[in-house]
Amino acid sequence: MSVLDGVLAEARSGLRRVTAQELVGLEDAFVVDIRPVHNRLAEGEIPGSVPIERIVLEWRLDPDGDHRIPGFDAGTTVVVLCNEGYASSFAARDLQRVGLANATDLVGGFRAYAAAGFPVRDGGTPAVT
Repeated sequence: MSVLDGVLAEARSGLRRVTAQELVGLEDAFVVDIRPVHNRLAEGEIPGSVPIERIVLEWRLDPDGDHRIPGFDAGTTVVVLCNEGYASSFAARDLQRVGLANATDLVGGFRAYAAAGFPVRDGGTPAVT
């Protein structure tokens, strides 16, 4: 096991990760897409998801922060997704650290969701910066 594998396992140890099937059943989840725009343009986006640049993620989702965006609070289930479910695990862990106790990520990322046949919208929605 590499050092990175251990760090990833540690990040995931505090998450109750959700599958694509579970995600479509979550009624009040705030879904955050941290993929780069070129991936979202090429592959599409999950309907209702909010693209947020990873570089500003904690500032936009700090439940008590001055730079937060609307649509969630400290008790909201926030599901972060990336391409395949690796970077999103680190992002969800970091969101828990800033006060989103119910932050988690999508197992397998966007690609697992799309491969399962769930709805996808055209990509390219401007990201929150």
